[in-house]
Amino acid sequence: MIPSEKKSSLRFRFGACWAMLCMTLLLTPFSVFGQEETAPPAGENVTASPVTPATQPEATSGTTAPPQESYLSWMVRSSGLFGLVLLLLSFVMVAVITMNALQVRRAILMPPDFIEEFEELLNGKKYQDAYALAREDESFLARVLAAGLSRINKGYSESVAAMQEAGEDEAMGLEHKLSYLALIGQVAPMIGLMGTVYGMINSFRVIASLTTQPKPYEIADGIATALFTTLEGLAVAIPAMIAYSLIHNNVQRYVLEVGMISEGFMSRFSGMGKSAAPTTPKT
Repeated sequence: MIPSEKKSSLRFRFGACWAMLCMTLLLTPFSVFGQEETAPPAGENVTASPVTPATQPEATSGTTAPPQESYLSWMVRSSGLFGLVLLLLSFVMVAVITMNALQVRRAILMPPDFIEEFEELLNGKKYQDAYALAREDESFLARVLAAGLSRINKGYSESVAAMQEAGEDEAMGLEHKLSYLALIGQVAPMIGLMGTVYGMINSFRVIASLTTQPKPYEIADGIATALFTTLEGLAVAIPAMIAYSLIHNNVQRYVLEVGMISEGFMSRFSGMGKSAAPTTPKT
């Protein structure tokens, strides 16, 4: 029989050893046990294959990833000379649109102040002053009226013909300035198409020069050039054609209004003969 005191002492020692063993198991790194398990026995040469960590990407034989770059730098590099030409063309387009938008306005072509003052002079039968006012003003309407008044002494029909000639000349000047937008709208897609053909030629050249199947990134540069130049050409051409259509419609409407206003003013002389018509200085 074991005394109770010795039993309690043995239980205490056994519990302490068990607690120490548990603490040792908890505090021991798992890598130690892994190394102990994979360690070769003494006296044996075992060549172990290297273990690839799970987090390390597998190396692919014979392939290298292309360097990463930003989208903007990729676009600039792929566009090349074609992109530079289209960029300069876009600056010209903005300048032409701004110039035409500032000039093709009712306040510029038919100034309200001029119309009011000219009508007052005609009502007061101050034809010489009205002619001088039209000659000094630089607006579309003023030039048409000045051309009509300059031939009023030859008759009403001659005056109307002179106004029509002046109106056609002024309208041609507006159309000429506006025609650059139409030219840009036609040239920009052609430049983009040229870049498309150039990029596809480069891609097929890469495919033809390789003896093995080409990697996607090896032919991506040519395809990127083809697509980017097409996109840039359309990005320049579409706003140019829209602006041309809108401004051209305004030109046509203002030319019609100038003709109506000028004929309305000159209709006051429709019943006058050559002898009764007011005289104006010859130009």
